[in-house]
Amino acid sequence: MANRPRIVLLGRQGSGKGTQSARLAAHLGVPHVSTGDLFRTAVRDGTALGRRVGDILDDGGLVPDDMVIEVVREHAARRGLDAGGYVLDGFPRTVVQAEAYFGTDAALTQAGHRPDVAVELDVPAELVLARLAARRVCPVDGWTTTVEDPTVEAVRCPDGHLAVQRPDDTPEAIGRRLALYEVETGPLGPWFAAHGLLARVDGTGDPDVVFQRILDELEPFLDRSPATTG
Repeated sequence: MANRPRIVLLGRQGSGKGTQSARLAAHLGVPHVSTGDLFRTAVRDGTALGRRVGDILDDGGLVPDDMVIEVVREHAARRGLDAGGYVLDGFPRTVVQAEAYFGTDAALTQAGHRPDVAVELDVPAELVLARLAARRVCPVDGWTTTVEDPTVEAVRCPDGHLAVQRPDDTPEAIGRRLALYEVETGPLGPWFAAHGLLARVDGTGDPDVVFQRILDELEPFLDRSPATTG
């Protein structure tokens, strides 16, 4: 059986990356792997890893490369992601992480290891600032919505729990995360482009329109990939 699509989704916080990643994974029938979700689950469950990263996440910082790589490798091995395919959401965050996980030039030539494509959602910083300030998330089941009035502190999710602003969605934390993104994650676009693996997509506008743009950009990459041929 041929390997299934392996896709990395890049984009600033608030670019719609999480929503589009989950939708794309469902469309392609592959797992959606969100490192943010993996870490928040660890924090909620009080694991050793969760205790180590909890303060970092609350401050809007980035978890160190070695810790991120550790949790993703463990999850990938347990789920068989190389053969089963994936949509990676939030990983890699740095070139160091990309090279540690996918390999350098030599390893990237191996069809069974390299991703098929990295999709970068392009959304201006001022727009993601507004989106994040309006985001409310249920801490119980992860249900997410946005509020028209950012002074509204909480709304009810479908299960009756309160969806609230995440600790890392305050204006101060958002500003730190966006600044870190430019320094730490910004170079990933050119890195994937240098390996012929980057597709840039306009992430503004209606989510349905953005999703169709993603599918249109993916087509040539998946058509040429040995991972999706018999």
